[in-house]
Amino acid sequence: MHDPEDAGFENEAFDPDDVVWVHGVDYVAGWRGAADAGPELADALAAAGFDTTGLEWRAKASADGSGAVRLVISAAAAHDLAAVVRAVARLGKVS
Repeated sequence: MHDPEDAGFENEAFDPDDVVWVHGVDYVAGWRGAADAGPELADALAAAGFDTTGLEWRAKASADGSGAVRLVISAAAAHDLAAVVRAVARLGKVS
């Protein structure tokens, strides 16, 4: 059965960390942090002039409870983002 929430991620390989839960690990806090970080990143990309029309992101919690954001952007946007990151690296600072 196809889950519409997984649209765009159907080619991902099975990851045991996605199904293994350890008693006592706060997965909700990790997911919540990732759920907050995804839109923050999307807003920052938009503010930098990136076309975020096709941007996809999904929050998840890793096996250790830490949050993670899966991001999908177009190849053109990835090239643009790489150029911006290189320019910031040359400045030697990130705010």
